[in-house]
Amino acid sequence: MTPITETAELEEFCRRLQDVPFVCVDTEFMREKTFWPVLCLIQIAGPDDTQLAAVDTLAPGLDLTAFFALLDDPNIVKVFHAARQDLEIFHHLTGRVPAPLFDTQIAAMVCGFGDAVSYQNLAAKLAGASIDKSSRFTDWSLRPLSERQIDYALSDVIHLRVIYSKLRERLEKSGRTSWLEEEEAILLDPETYRQVPEEAWRRLKVRSNKRKFLAVLKTLAAWREHEAQTRDLPRNRILRDDTLIEIAAHAPRSADDLARSRGLSEKAAKGQMGAGILKAVKAGLALPPKEIPRLQEKPRLPGDAAPIIDMLKLLLKAKSAEHGVAQKLIANVADLELLATDDNAPIAALQGWRRQIFGDDALAVKRGDLGLAVGDGRVKLISLKDRAETSA
Repeated sequence: MTPITETAELEEFCRRLQDVPFVCVDTEFMREKTFWPVLCLIQIAGPDDTQLAAVDTLAPGLDLTAFFALLDDPNIVKVFHAARQDLEIFHHLTGRVPAPLFDTQIAAMVCGFGDAVSYQNLAAKLAGASIDKSSRFTDWSLRPLSERQIDYALSDVIHLRVIYSKLRERLEKSGRTSWLEEEEAILLDPETYRQVPEEAWRRLKVRSNKRKFLAVLKTLAAWREHEAQTRDLPRNRILRDDTLIEIAAHAPRSADDLARSRGLSEKAAKGQMGAGILKAVKAGLALPPKEIPRLQEKPRLPGDAAPIIDMLKLLLKAKSAEHGVAQKLIANVADLELLATDDNAPIAALQGWRRQIFGDDALAVKRGDLGLAVGDGRVKLISLKDRAETSA
């Protein structure tokens, strides 16, 4: 199939999709050399086999307005697999998030296919299709695209139609459509895709809670983020993470001191880049106390919490299997650690549907009202409260 390269052709194709109930969408992009992802190809499939196209977004003069209007149509469900990166691209280009949305990876987790199941696995299980991944790491910015590349790209939406239909049917039969909508709320929130320089320090893996270090880390990371966005370069092309953390730890006051930092040349330290770094360090040292960040300290668990956590892990595994929902979607280890020490822990597992299928029973296990036993080759819940009352 020849990719769409002309605006009129794209407009005509989008007109044919105006009344469809859903469209499947995928993208191919590059971001190894840029901060912002470079959109190289869009794959689109409607319900009909004739409603299939690859759009060459790098074609000179191509206007994507008609496609963006399709994404904005409130009457058409936009189907993606693992949508976050695709949505980030569209939000960056338009300032909007496509809605309504159906993410088949999240839907599959709700339907019991495991944590972060791949498109390849879903295609095999639900569509009986084998995906050729040999073109996965191709350079999508090079032109012309080969027939093999186009076929590979289109396979990511062709089978998505079957996957979507079968997952939607399962959700409707199980009454779990609202569960999916709850999970997708974060993806649909434009704030999810905002790149705020002042929050960039949170991306860095550090352990020290020293206020001076964190203050400089915050302003230095913000400087790097601003530079990366403005110059459209990867963060580590501006300043590597380990170098940034080292500079924040030592807070150099002069170009000579800065030049001693590993990973930073003397020329860079004493040039325009060094001036920007030193300005950021100075701003960090002058940061008002209320603006200095603080790491979230992991709560210290009492010694007797370990067996409770182990019981909750076993319960989570059993409940995940019983209800056909991925464990990760119900709770993670950090949630269980909080729950082990706090019956009112601020975790999702004690809210909504998660509480119904796991949270209430987890609290009952903690109270000693419920126990876990093995029977018929699986973990079962047994009422210890009833037994205690009978013994009394």
